[in-house]
Amino acid sequence: MFVDRVIINATAGDGGNGCISFRREKFVPRGGPSGGDGGKGGDIIFEVDVNVNNLLDFRYRPLLKAKRGQHGMGSDCYGKAAPDMIFKVPPGTIIYRLPDTAHVPAAWDPDAPDEPTSRPQLSDLQAQELPLVADLVAPGDRFILCKGGRGGRGNIHFKSSINRAPRQAEKGFPGEIGRFLMELKTIADIGLVGYPNAGKSTLLTQVSHATPKIAPYPFTTLVPHVGVVELPKYERFTVADIPGLIEGAHEGIGLGHDFLRHIERCRAFVFVIDMAGSEGRDPIEDFKNLRKELKLFRADLVNRSCIVAANKMDLPEAEKNLAAFKSTFRRKVIPIAAKEQSGIPDLIKAMRDILRKNESAPAASDE
Repeated sequence: MFVDRVIINATAGDGGNGCISFRREKFVPRGGPSGGDGGKGGDIIFEVDVNVNNLLDFRYRPLLKAKRGQHGMGSDCYGKAAPDMIFKVPPGTIIYRLPDTAHVPAAWDPDAPDEPTSRPQLSDLQAQELPLVADLVAPGDRFILCKGGRGGRGNIHFKSSINRAPRQAEKGFPGEIGRFLMELKTIADIGLVGYPNAGKSTLLTQVSHATPKIAPYPFTTLVPHVGVVELPKYERFTVADIPGLIEGAHEGIGLGHDFLRHIERCRAFVFVIDMAGSEGRDPIEDFKNLRKELKLFRADLVNRSCIVAANKMDLPEAEKNLAAFKSTFRRKVIPIAAKEQSGIPDLIKAMRDILRKNESAPAASDE
């Protein structure tokens, strides 16, 4: 199961209470105060781990709660700080803070029966102006989502020349709490963009060792798949197979928003076009509509480097359609037949070249 969006509640640990205590050892009948401080509460920390590829763990654990610090004790003994709770997240995780008025239960189950009065619309929630908390990209990065509360001071801190036996201490400070929306945007060098059944998954299996599901019906791919393309001299780059787009995807049609956000971080695109028109569509219109959906979703996406993979060249009408396509668009077009493994080396070389041209450019941003 692939989960790329989830709502969580996070509660850091409270600080331990300070202690009220006095020295009462033998021969010290009127010793001074000896109450220690409470320990610090545990933090809620996210750490980027490349071995994690989705947010499934948080779906079944929507409440993240750290322990409170140990209370202070007598004989000047301070309480022990609570351990921090460290949770692994995949690269590309974005965290937004939800307003208190967002009526979305943290333990919402998307597989539950439809109930118009209780089932939240996460797509509507995503469209709101939510404050950005963190954007976790680099492996090993850590972010403190909620800080634990400071421990309360014991009565040893309240003694003075006029109050030699203070009977007061502080209670531990509460830890930070919050409600957050976590989203995952797949990070890859190149994103495969195309209509359903255009052959993107088959192409990914040919250029990498990824094994996405392949079947002769639309929307076989429902979640992004990332493959690693190995090149000579230990060079490599990653390719993401994005679920197929349809007209109106920028408005959320066909789960368009869920698919489109996974290509926002790609440095370049490969438009996989069914050049044979085997699904009854015109390749020229397919390319126009795909670029239109990208532009309507985010205007700057159409400005990124791209090449066209003219797929299914082994089928009838493909050569005729390719000639018309080249006369219409001034784009780099690589004829391939992914199923027959034809033209794959040329496509890999073209993808490598387009990435090398972009190496000096800054990484794709989300802003």
